[in-house]
Amino acid sequence: MFDPVHLLLIVTGGFVGGMLRFGVSGLVGRVVGERFPWGTLVVNLTGCTTMGTLTALASDRGGTFDANWFRELVLIGVVGSFTTVSSFSLQTLALARAGESLKAVLNVVLSAGGCVVAIIVGNVAATWLLG
Repeated sequence: MFDPVHLLLIVTGGFVGGMLRFGVSGLVGRVVGERFPWGTLVVNLTGCTTMGTLTALASDRGGTFDANWFRELVLIGVVGSFTTVSSFSLQTLALARAGESLKAVLNVVLSAGGCVVAIIVGNVAATWLLG
């Protein structure tokens, strides 16, 4: 059971992450257009890279990055609500329903494959930088 402090950390991080997601996705959409869900793809890739980097920093270090408050506020709250897998799924369904099957498949391949690569890159880069 979470105590109120833990819940407040997650809710606060979720608010920040949601606002960041809205801002970044909207900005990318305005810059490159919205005929393909580029904003969601950028959010998911940067979110996964960030998650990979921060989890490498948190692994067995025993410092700030490994603290419960950091995990709850930043990893679960901010980064967890910044990434937009539900938006990705809805946009993929919309593409498929609109008869854009190739775009729907491309969105799945780029998002799923790209996010796995992004989390590995973030984790490996942070581990390498830490020595």
